[in-house]
Amino acid sequence: MILPKISIKKILYATDLSDSARQALAFAVSLSHTYGAGITIVHAIDESPGMDAAVRYHVGPQEWERIKKRTEDEARNMIIAKQHEDNPAMTEALKHLFRNVAENFENQSFILDDVVVKRGQPVDLIIETAERLNCDLIVMGTQGHGRLAQMFLGSTARKVMQQSKIPVLVVRLPESD
Repeated sequence: MILPKISIKKILYATDLSDSARQALAFAVSLSHTYGAGITIVHAIDESPGMDAAVRYHVGPQEWERIKKRTEDEARNMIIAKQHEDNPAMTEALKHLFRNVAENFENQSFILDDVVVKRGQPVDLIIETAERLNCDLIVMGTQGHGRLAQMFLGSTARKVMQQSKIPVLVVRLPESD
């Protein structure tokens, strides 16, 4: 049996800034070093209908409208300034995180290609970005919830695995002793 040659040049690392995502970052960095691949970081600012209702409930309808107006104004200013990120502060924070990782990974060089921070559904953003950038691999963490939670809630990692046309490496947070 002849196995196909594996070539990884572009890695999409999806993060929700959780502990499991940080664990997945170690794998993304190691694979980047091994294959000489560039890494694109993707972070979605989730805007699901349920989240909208929850925020409205907690902050009140007037405050929520004020927050949405401010967000719209910021988006308009970004368009005028021709900025491409939905959240420049988050983008800079992710770049800073990546620089810190670089300092702590001795003897493992890696390439940061891009940082993508956008509002929307995480699964959609991950899949669309991976396809648009012609990534060879998606690396992401998972919380490792039990079967019952996954049956009712689903997980971003599971949905990405089901919808992705490219391989997905899902890294589970190690269980603590």
